[in-house]
Amino acid sequence: MKKIGFLSFGHWTPSPQSQTRSAADTLLQSIELAVAAEELGADGAYFRVHHFARQLASPFPLLAAVGAKTSKIEIGTAVIDMRYENPLYMAEDASAADLIAGGRLQLGISRGSPEQVIDGWRYFGYQPAEGESDADMGRRHAEVFLDILRGEGFAKPNPQPMFPNPPGLLRLEPHSAGLRERIWWGAGSNATAVWAAKHGMNLQSSTLKNDETGEAFHVQQAAQIRAYRAAWKEAGHTSEPRVSVSRSIFALIDDRDHAYFGSEREGEDQIGFIDPRTRAIFGRSYAAEPDLLIEQLRKDEAIAEADTLLLTVPNQLGVAYCAHSIEAILTHVAPALGWR
Repeated sequence: MKKIGFLSFGHWTPSPQSQTRSAADTLLQSIELAVAAEELGADGAYFRVHHFARQLASPFPLLAAVGAKTSKIEIGTAVIDMRYENPLYMAEDASAADLIAGGRLQLGISRGSPEQVIDGWRYFGYQPAEGESDADMGRRHAEVFLDILRGEGFAKPNPQPMFPNPPGLLRLEPHSAGLRERIWWGAGSNATAVWAAKHGMNLQSSTLKNDETGEAFHVQQAAQIRAYRAAWKEAGHTSEPRVSVSRSIFALIDDRDHAYFGSEREGEDQIGFIDPRTRAIFGRSYAAEPDLLIEQLRKDEAIAEADTLLLTVPNQLGVAYCAHSIEAILTHVAPALGWR
């Protein structure tokens, strides 16, 4: 059994070919798709966060709205760039969204990825400390966020408050018990996966990671997951961690599927550079008739290692088509692989 959800990047463009031509279109259709996915029996609705782009950005209003409109499906991000975040304000927002959703938030965070602008986090008022890289700053913000989510008091109360205080140091409110255990780290390398394990976070691994061995993407990703699990065990955590991988997977069922994704039948990994020093590998897409797709996915070592699979959806094709693509995997592919 695997949990199967969708991951939307929330693109929009003012093009007549796009079903999402504005930010409002994307936000409202994201809510509609989460409702539809829940009705189909999917397990999760996840959203990517990008700044300075025609994509989803501030996630918590969307997560709260999805939480209010659904009742069972997990709701999450993959991922929030912590270089841009005030960890205290974020803890308040995340806790509020989790309470609205009844404890269903699965929050993916990370140090971020290549951006639309140069050092965009500076416009948000953040700057690395002396001797610190922007990635270090993102991890520092994450550590503060994790500490706040424990719900322990840290602020000295005013001796003459406007409203009565509980005894002792004060914590941020609202506090959502259990949210700390539902934080995930998006790791782009084996080393950051190990770092996430030591800090007691679940692991998200996408279709992009550092090319560390020259092997096929799914082989490297599986090794990353195994390194993460070993580090988790070594850290002495008593709970069982969760691991998700994301994939672009399309079952070619009807004419629409063939028209949109038939050309991706021979998908291959791609090599590129996410910055001048970092060689990266991008995982292949899968598109085929269900019988062939099942055989291809059976060979994906990283999917086998993970307990959660996030299906990236082409949100600009609209809610109906995205729901169709999710249902096709749930119905025609997942049972044969033992995922359902």
